[in-house]
Order: sequence, then structure tokens, then C-alpha cells
Amino acid sequence: MTSAYADPPPVTVRVPAKVNLELNVGPVRADGYHSLSTIYQAVAIYDDVTVAIADDWGVAVTGPLAAGVPADETNLALRAARLLGTHVGSAEPVHVTIRKNIPVAGGMAGGSADAAAALVACDALWDAGFEREELIDLAAELGSDVPFLILGGTAMGSGRGEQMASALARGTFHWVFALSDEGLSTPAVYAECDRLRARAGVAVPEPRPTPELMSALRAGDARALAATLRNDLQEAAISLRPALGEILAAGLDEGALGGVVSGSGPTVAFLVATPEAGIDLAVALTASGMTADVRRASGPTHGAHIIPTRVD
Repeated sequence: MTSAYADPPPVTVRVPAKVNLELNVGPVRADGYHSLSTIYQAVAIYDDVTVAIADDWGVAVTGPLAAGVPADETNLALRAARLLGTHVGSAEPVHVTIRKNIPVAGGMAGGSADAAAALVACDALWDAGFEREELIDLAAELGSDVPFLILGGTAMGSGRGEQMASALARGTFHWVFALSDEGLSTPAVYAECDRLRARAGVAVPEPRPTPELMSALRAGDARALAATLRNDLQEAAISLRPALGEILAAGLDEGALGGVVSGSGPTVAFLVATPEAGIDLAVALTASGMTADVRRASGPTHGAHIIPTRVD
């Protein structure tokens, strides 16, 4: 005799990487975080996160960039699943499988993306019925970038980056990402930023969005946007990894409209005029031997969203 009850089928969520079009870093707050004003854009480099009912909580990481991603209780996607489970109450344990394609420790929010995907996937698996805004609120408990990867598109982030407001961006922007084979620690980059500022004796104002950048997004003007790309952590990232400055210079010499270190690095993001220009730049950067890998992607794209479950 068979049971009338069957576990719900696994749920797979696809989630994008992000690039910070600008990252303005303000003073250190009382809670130890820095005040931020940032403009996020979701780009079409994706992880797939699958959750399935299991006897116990667990996580596995596969895919071309799985190395270095923890497969234990420290994994942010598993932590996200457990966090949502505490709010559902009767949630059954799940096993999380991450197919990793977003660079690890590359300033593109790969771990945050997986956490965002796990929240969306578990909500669907458990039929919990959370509103998107409720998931975004939970996401903020996991990390500054996690709410944006649920939202996607182009958005302004404030506070420590977790307070979201959608930003109008017309058209499609084309990116080339120069990847490193060795990550940079986000806390180390912020500490170096603080050290460099203290040495220079500069006053650090409260951060604000740059009006020219917002205008470029509204106009869909890639050249104007390239001129306004900005990252207050870039100097610190280059201080810790001088080769990043050389990669930036090489990309601009090879025809990029503009370039910026993404987030805390070490990925360097180049904005190009057309997909064809992106191919040319990717070929040139690859031939230079200065980068571990080169990716092309467009943005903005959707945030975490359910897709048909993979069958390998």
C-alpha cells in the first residue's frame, strides 16, 4: 500500500551576478558597517540553485567554479534556507544544490546570489506564500547584496547597501568581465580603504548617488554611463592587487568605453558599446594573459526566478 502523500518536486532558481556601476563608501557607522550609496545592475552570468525535500539539511556545490565554495553549515544559501525555515515553522529539511558559474570572491556577489536563490526556491518548495518584499526583508539579514539579487534589474542601494529602490535604466548595456584566479577578501578591501583614507587625512562625507550616472541610465547612454563609473574601493583593491590597475589600463587601451573594479574586486568590469566590441575586447584580454578568465554579459537582467529543474 502506497502513501497518498508525496514530497513536492525540487525547485530550481536561476540567479544573476551583479556589477556596481558606482559604489560610494561613506564613514563607518556605529554598527561597524560603512554607509554606502551604490547603483547595482544585474548581469547575465548565472548560478542555478536547486532545493529538494531531504531527511536532513545539507548543501552540495557543482559546476565550473565550485572550488572554494563551502559545502557545510557556513554556506550562505544553506543559511538562507534555514532562516526562511524558522519563519515557516513547519518547514521540512532541504538539500541545496548549487551549480556555480558566478566567480567566487570576485566582487560579483556570487554567495549573495545563491542565498537570494535559496530564499525564492524554498518559498516555492514549501508553498510558504511569502511576498517578494518579505523575502527581501529576510535577505537583508543575510548580507548587504542579497536583497538586490532577489530584485534584479538596476537599483539604488543605501544604508549598508541592503535598502533597495529600483532605478530606471533604458536599453541594454554590454559588459566584459576580467576575472582573477584568486579572490579578494571584502573586509580586507574595506580595511585598506580606511587605511588609505586615514593616511591621506581626507574627510569622508555621507555618500549620495551621482546625478550624471542616473541621467546616463535613464537615457540608455553607454558612453555617458562609462564616464561616470565609480568605485571608492577601487584604489584599495589595486593597492592590495596592483595587477588590477594594469588590467584596467589594458582594457581601456583595447577600446572599452570605461572600466571599474566590481564591488570589492578583484573582477574588473568593462563597459563596451556593442556585443561585437565585447567579443573583440574579450579576445584581446584573453590573449594578453593578464586574466584568469574573461566573460561577456549584458544587463540589466531579472533577479532570482524559478526555471525548470535540471536533469543531469
